[in-house]
Amino acid sequence: MLGVSFDAPERNRAFAEKFSFPFRLLSDTSRDVALAYGAARSRRDRFPARYTYVIGPDGRIVEALDTKDPGAQAAELLARR
Repeated sequence: MLGVSFDAPERNRAFAEKFSFPFRLLSDTSRDVALAYGAARSRRDRFPARYTYVIGPDGRIVEALDTKDPGAQAAELLARR
C-alpha cells in the first residue's frame, strides 16, 4: 500500500513517525498524481480529496472509493474479495 500527500518528504516522514503510519507515504508537491487520479481539480488545491484506489497487477484501476473512514477502508476492501 502507498499513500500520497501534497506535503514535502520531511513533513510526510514526521507524520509517519508520529502516527506509526503502516505504509509508505509519497510526496506529490507538484499535484501531478492528484490531478491524474482526480483527487485534485487544479494545482492550486490546498488539499487532495481522499480516495482509495485498488490497482491490479496490470496497472489498471480495479476500484476507486471515496474514503470516508481511512482506518476501516483496507478491511472493507479485503472483505469484498
